[in-house]
Amino acid sequence: MADPDTLRTRWSHTLHRSRSRAQSPELTPPTPSPSPSPSPEAYADNLLARWSEPQRRYHTLDHLTAVLDHVDVLEEAADDPDLVRLAAWFHDAVYLPDRSENEERSARLAERALPEAGLSAGATAEVARLVRLTVTHAPAADDPNGQVLCDADLAILASPADTYAAYTAAVREEYAFVPPDAFRQGRAAILRQLLDLPRLFHTPYGTREWEGPARHNLTSELTLLTA
Repeated sequence: MADPDTLRTRWSHTLHRSRSRAQSPELTPPTPSPSPSPSPEAYADNLLARWSEPQRRYHTLDHLTAVLDHVDVLEEAADDPDLVRLAAWFHDAVYLPDRSENEERSARLAERALPEAGLSAGATAEVARLVRLTVTHAPAADDPNGQVLCDADLAILASPADTYAAYTAAVREEYAFVPPDAFRQGRAAILRQLLDLPRLFHTPYGTREWEGPARHNLTSELTLLTA
């Protein structure tokens, strides 16, 4: 289970590290008399509240924790793993199951919040770009940050059978407003699209450890839906 206090600490450490790099004289020219960056706690509390909203069943604090844990596993493949971690915090910060613009609204939230929290314009732009990339989960071959975030977000697909079953049940609960036949058809279409991709994962670790189990789970679920 996700622990809000632990998540709050993880957020604070990530934000502090990202601020420090952005303020390094080796990375940016000095700025005159910068004002102190605000405390990260208020931003953590806002994000934790968003991830705890009642309409969520899969896109919860547990999912956020899992994505952050997977980024930790993959961090050596990223150019800037802390910016990837910040993108993980924001990637489903706005989530309404009946809306199609959640990723865009989440990216805009990052664009508003992160400069206030003391992050540079360039770092903020990178976080927002990564959040928008989760619409397609199709990072370019020369996009290591995007590859790490997308692999971390999709790692649930490679879970053991019982965890995968819990994931699919939670997704169905989030879409409880969709009639059963329509849900089966829509979900089956998504599964086919995923299975048609040349690769689900892009990092070396993801390709090696998660590609095979994920395709097995997706195929098994599709068979159940279309039986």
